[in-house]
Amino acid sequence: MMTLNFRRRLALVQTAVIVSVLAVAAIAGYLSLSDAVNEQLDGALLALAETESSMLRAAPGQQPKVHDAEQGSAPPSLARLDRWVQIVDAQGKVLARSANLGAANLPATPALMARMAAGDTVFQTLDHFAEEPVRIVSLPVPGKPLRYTVQVAGSLDDVRHVIASASRMFLGMALVLLVALIVASASITRWVFRAIDDIVRQAQRIGEADLDKRLPHPGTRDEIGRLVDTLNDMLGRIDQSFQMQRRFTSDASHELRSPLSRLRAEIEITLRRPRDTTEYVDTLRSCMEEVERLTLLVEELLALARYDAGQDRDGAACTALDDIAAAAIERARATAQKRGVGLSLQAGAEPVFAAIGDGAATLIVVNLLENAIKFTPAGGAVGIDIRRDGDCACLRITDSGPGISVDDLPHLFERFYRGASARSGAVAGVGLGLALTQAIVQGHGGRIEAANLPAGGAAFTVYLPCVAATAPRMP
Repeated sequence: MMTLNFRRRLALVQTAVIVSVLAVAAIAGYLSLSDAVNEQLDGALLALAETESSMLRAAPGQQPKVHDAEQGSAPPSLARLDRWVQIVDAQGKVLARSANLGAANLPATPALMARMAAGDTVFQTLDHFAEEPVRIVSLPVPGKPLRYTVQVAGSLDDVRHVIASASRMFLGMALVLLVALIVASASITRWVFRAIDDIVRQAQRIGEADLDKRLPHPGTRDEIGRLVDTLNDMLGRIDQSFQMQRRFTSDASHELRSPLSRLRAEIEITLRRPRDTTEYVDTLRSCMEEVERLTLLVEELLALARYDAGQDRDGAACTALDDIAAAAIERARATAQKRGVGLSLQAGAEPVFAAIGDGAATLIVVNLLENAIKFTPAGGAVGIDIRRDGDCACLRITDSGPGISVDDLPHLFERFYRGASARSGAVAGVGLGLALTQAIVQGHGGRIEAANLPAGGAAFTVYLPCVAATAPRMP
């Protein structure tokens, strides 16, 4: 079976719609004209019948007669636009007729006379009464009992000629309009698809190596212009993603290569000549430190990869953040005391629950807490504040360190980005902690913000979807 492309399907749909609309319009116009012409003829016949009826009522004692007509015996003729007029009594006996009716009688059946006796006005169509189709109206003359009925007939030939001529005119106009609309629709469709084809050809020329190129804008703000804007925005996002991926790969390679190079150098130096046990132990300890650094780096890379892939996210999870924060402070207290940094926790009487798992929440708190402790000098303080902010569970970690430089603030959550103090070697790390924290927070529908405090120090604020729950607190 041949599959039609979109352009042909669109043309077929347009043609079908146009034909349907024109057919409905033509049929509606034909019916409206037919009704109007027939109603006009019925009105003229009824007006003449009412005129004859009023004349009969005006002369009740006189012999019924048709006015402005003479009796004759010629056969009925419809050569002119005359009307046939006939007056009958209650039994249907002809009392008077118009001269052009000749010796013929308009039908006055018992059924018709029964309706006349009931006071109805009856219209009839006779297709074979004469040489032409005839329309008849039968009007009872008011009176009890019924004495007379006026019948007036007229030719339907002119009416049907008018309707036939109008039908031909409607058909001709519909065909002309159909052709014109199809040609116009085809031209517009061809113009639109030509523009789309140009966009497709331009897009096909853009490869992975030249994602910085953009599609030429048509200069209009119509649908084509919006399509080009959307595609250019998408190319910009793809380009940015590729650049971040390349930079991430380069940074990851560098971070992996450095400890490996140090490991290799230390092992090669140690193996050049025999050494005593103490030197071997020192070398192994140094190698262990590098292995631990590599292990931490690989674990953080794996965690980032899982969150980028949408894994490790439990939409039905519910965690009390103050319990997680309290446990993290207890684990970090020894390190903080060693550095001379004080730790504090502020939480309300009721626990604040967030839609996040215990493991993910622990990673967030531990990463931010360790980061704050690392950058806080001796004698400083690190505080955790947990509260509910509208529909969000808010976790805020502050420190009394030097704060974040203006140059570092926009790049703080970039992967492998390290500030000036970290790059100088004063603070250990590989630059993935904050990036991993942001990935976890955003993966659970939240956001993280970093800012400097007016009195000095930095503040990291995490907003997570809040959950109304009454789960038991952690022991």
